[in-house]
Amino acid sequence: MTTKNNKGLGRGLGRGLDSLIPGAGQEKTLQPEGASHLTSVRELDLEQISPNPFQPRSEFDRERLQELTDSISRMGVIQPITVKKVSIGRYQIISGERRYRASKAAGLKTIPAYVKDADENSMLEMALVENIQREDLDPIDIAISFQRLIEECNLTQEALSPRVGKNRATIANYLRLLKLQPEIQLAVKSGAISMGHAKALLGVEDANTQKRIVDSIVADELSVRQTEDLVRKLSSPKTEKTTKATFKPGQAAVSAGEVLGRFFSGKVTVKAKEKGGEVILKYRDEDQIASFLKVLKEHNLQ
Repeated sequence: MTTKNNKGLGRGLGRGLDSLIPGAGQEKTLQPEGASHLTSVRELDLEQISPNPFQPRSEFDRERLQELTDSISRMGVIQPITVKKVSIGRYQIISGERRYRASKAAGLKTIPAYVKDADENSMLEMALVENIQREDLDPIDIAISFQRLIEECNLTQEALSPRVGKNRATIANYLRLLKLQPEIQLAVKSGAISMGHAKALLGVEDANTQKRIVDSIVADELSVRQTEDLVRKLSSPKTEKTTKATFKPGQAAVSAGEVLGRFFSGKVTVKAKEKGGEVILKYRDEDQIASFLKVLKEHNLQ
């Protein structure tokens, strides 16, 4: 009895899914919530597809791409890519370039894809948003993507917020990273310093000081908190307490004469006038003058 059922099941599978589930073999349009604009999933020849020229990611992590390639080799492409038809038999990727590259590396000939009509502006926006949401981009790549969405797709930070699932303050913090020196942006991209370190550096205006702090972060393995403390220390204006002396007319000259007189044994004459005046001192020899200059130098007054 069991053998008979298995044979029947085998014959049913051999005839196709519609022999078991009526209508299963017919083409169906996949329309997940909010995606009614997508057509049915089609198997497209990889040779008919071109990469997206608006792809915001300039480099793909080789290790992660290889992991995806291995997964596709074992299980196939789970999530279809999205493409735009550009001419008869030619398509351009809107989103899913990693899956496209991994599929080619895995030796596949076709790939499942949604075919969508999209102008270049929409194409750019979709590619950028997908990358921000689904890729492990570094903070600088994310910041650049935000900047491109704002500038090239005419979006405000408020309009961008729901598209990328991040609040306006977070978007603003990413955008501020683009104000850092190129060398420091590269340090963030490479992972030498974190986004937290980079945010602390935004409090430093001088480019050379920024670079010195980065060197300290890397060499001394400073935490974000330690970096913030260092930035505060270097950015705080050095205040020196100075007291402006107040004298009556001629009193300052007399006081100066008294000080000099103690050094030169009273051989100092002060002649104060209504404006200006003269301080005349008599010295014993060159050694006395040399001693006086030495005192000035020791007190950083020379």
